[in-house]
Amino acid sequence: MSQFKSYKTMPKKRYEHTLEFLQSVLPAPATILDLGVRNELSEILEAHGYKVYNTKGEDLDFDYAHVNKYEVDAVTAFEIFEHLIAPFNVLNTIKASKLITTVPLKLWFASAYRSKTDKWDRHFHEFEDWQFDWLLEKSGWKIKKYEKWSSPVNKIGFRPILRRFTPRYYAVYAER
Repeated sequence: MSQFKSYKTMPKKRYEHTLEFLQSVLPAPATILDLGVRNELSEILEAHGYKVYNTKGEDLDFDYAHVNKYEVDAVTAFEIFEHLIAPFNVLNTIKASKLITTVPLKLWFASAYRSKTDKWDRHFHEFEDWQFDWLLEKSGWKIKKYEKWSSPVNKIGFRPILRRFTPRYYAVYAER
């Protein structure tokens, strides 16, 4: 856990789980295209031996040409598909043979995420695991490994207690 000390404001637990899952299915060194703009997780992955390319912030519902711009070992998409209206189109277009992705799961006790200050930072989808599996399979992917983890918060209340035990994130490794 000490490897994340410089990222004090970042969601350390989620990043730790994401890195561990990625390392279990695609050990470094490896080259990846991470869907989404460069961020702190991109830096963490590079610090652990990955070569990371990122998309440039284009609307992946309309413009997914960048998805096949690089020759990579895998495409990653960490917390991306829930923001797309039609994630099938991007998933179907990817030419890489490996996909590692995480999505937030739908929580029965909380509404879908919607930022009050950023009109683009919203979840169009929050999937149940079976829905995301079906989306991947329908777009030509075969799930090889998956994992779920919770997202506890340090608050008092009924929902924070539920967050300690209810899986919030779903990680999937799939191949073509």
